[in-house]
Amino acid sequence: QIAFMTLTLFPIRLFFAAFMMLLAWPFAFIASMGSDEQELEKPLSWWRKIVDVLLKAIMRMMWLAGGFHWINVKGRRALPAEAAILTVAPHSSYFDAIPVTMTFASIVMKAESKDIPVWGTLIKYIRPVFVSRSDQDSRRKTVEEIKRRAQSDGKWPQIMIFPEGTCTNRSCLITFKPGAFIPGVPVQPVVLRYPNKLDTITWTWQGPGAFEILWLTLCQFHNSVEIEFLPVYIPSEEERKNPVLYANNVRRVMAEALGVSVTDYTFEDCQLALAEGQLRLPSDTCLLEFAKLVRSLGLKPETLVDDLDKYAASAMKMKKEKIDLKEFSAYLECPVSHTLESMFALFDENEDGVIDVREFVIALSVVCKPSKTLETIQLAFQLYQSESGTITEEDLAHILKTAMGVSQINVTHLFRAVDEEEKGKITYDDFYTFAELHPHFAEDYLYADQMGAESSLETSSLSAPNGICTDFSPENAEDKNKPLQKKLN
Repeated sequence: QIAFMTLTLFPIRLFFAAFMMLLAWPFAFIASMGSDEQELEKPLSWWRKIVDVLLKAIMRMMWLAGGFHWINVKGRRALPAEAAILTVAPHSSYFDAIPVTMTFASIVMKAESKDIPVWGTLIKYIRPVFVSRSDQDSRRKTVEEIKRRAQSDGKWPQIMIFPEGTCTNRSCLITFKPGAFIPGVPVQPVVLRYPNKLDTITWTWQGPGAFEILWLTLCQFHNSVEIEFLPVYIPSEEERKNPVLYANNVRRVMAEALGVSVTDYTFEDCQLALAEGQLRLPSDTCLLEFAKLVRSLGLKPETLVDDLDKYAASAMKMKKEKIDLKEFSAYLECPVSHTLESMFALFDENEDGVIDVREFVIALSVVCKPSKTLETIQLAFQLYQSESGTITEEDLAHILKTAMGVSQINVTHLFRAVDEEEKGKITYDDFYTFAELHPHFAEDYLYADQMGAESSLETSSLSAPNGICTDFSPENAEDKNKPLQKKLN
C-alpha cells in the first residue's frame, strides 16, 4: 500500500497541501500588517472576520488533502470570557496543529518560528506568545504575558497551551508544566485522539523523523482525529495559590476522559533514560529518582552544568572522606529537608549515616549531561584517581555503579580489556583510547558479560514505538510512599 500510494496519491496530496499553505500566506500577511496590541485587543473588524473565515477554510482544505476527511468534534468550545486558556493533551504530533487552525487560538511558540518562510507569517497571524531562547529572562516574561492576556476579560484571543511541553506517545499523561495554570483563571481542557488502525501520526523526540511521519500519514487513505472540549475547569482558592496542584488536578480530569493513566515522570526524565551515550540506564536505576529529587531541591540540571566544577573541586579536597547529612546540607548550601534526606539516603549505601560525596557529583554529571558518557567518566577519574593518575578495578566499579545508578555491576571483563599490560590500574587516557576503539564497550563488556536474557539492563534499551521508553509505562510509575531504592544495598 505504501509503495502504491507513494507513486500515486502521496505527491498529489503533498502538492495540494503545499498549495493551500501558499494560498493562505497573502491573506495572513495582509491581515497582520500594521497590527499592534491595542488593535488586537479590540473586536475584529468586518474585513478581518472575512479573512478569518477564509483562512480557516483554506487550512481545513489543507488537512483534507492530508487525509483528514472529517474532524470529529465533541463538546462545546468555551468563549474567551469563560475560559481564556485552552489546555490540550496529549501532545504527540505536529498534526496537533489541527485544533489550532480550527480555532485560531494563540499559542506559545519559539521566537525563531516567526522567521520560517510562509509558515512564520501564518504563526504571526494568530498572535502567539513568543519565547526567546537567547533571553535568559524569557520564561518569566512568557508567564507574565500569558497572565496578562488571560486576565484581560476576553479582550485577547484564547491561548492554546500543550502543558506536557513535549510530544509523547499518548500511552499516559506526563507531568504538566505549570505555565498555563499560574494565572489562576478557569481553563478548558481539550483532549485529542487519533483512533487510526495504524499509527503514523505519533512524532516524538525519538523514533521516525518529521518527513517520514508526513510521508506515511499521506500514504494513508483516511486519517481520523477526535477533538473533545471538556467542561471548563474553575480552580478552587487553593488551586489558584498552587499552580502545581491546579495542573495535576486538570491532568487527572483529562486522563479520565482519555481513559489513560498519569505518571509523575517528565520530559527531562525520559531524556535521561533514553540518552544516546555509551552507557544506557537500566530499568531499575535510582538516577531517575535522583533527578526528581534534584528538581525538588530547586537544583535545575540545565543550570547546574556550570556548578559541576565547584562541586567536583570540593569533592576532590575531601578525597575519600565521607560526610553526614548536616555536612551534605552545607555542601549543597541547602537546608535540611525531607527531600534532602531522601537524596542523602540514595547514597547512604551502608545506612551508617555518611556518604561519599564523589558519588553525588558523578550522579549529577549524568543527570546534567546524559548523552556525554565520556565527560562523566573523565570527571569520575579525576575524583577517584591516585597521585599517579590511575584507578583500580574497585574504583571503576564504584564509578560505573554510580553512573548507572545500580547496586551491583561486574567490571572485571571491561577492566582487563582496558588494562592490556596487566598493571592492575588504568588511567583515563587508557580508558579513552579503549573507548575510541570500542565505541560500544558497554554492550560488549558490561551488559553482555554479566547479564543474561532476563537482564533489566538488556530490556532497558527497548522503547515503545516513537517515544517514551517502556520503563515509563503508568504501571511502573513510582508510588511516592514507596521506600527509596538505594544505589547500593
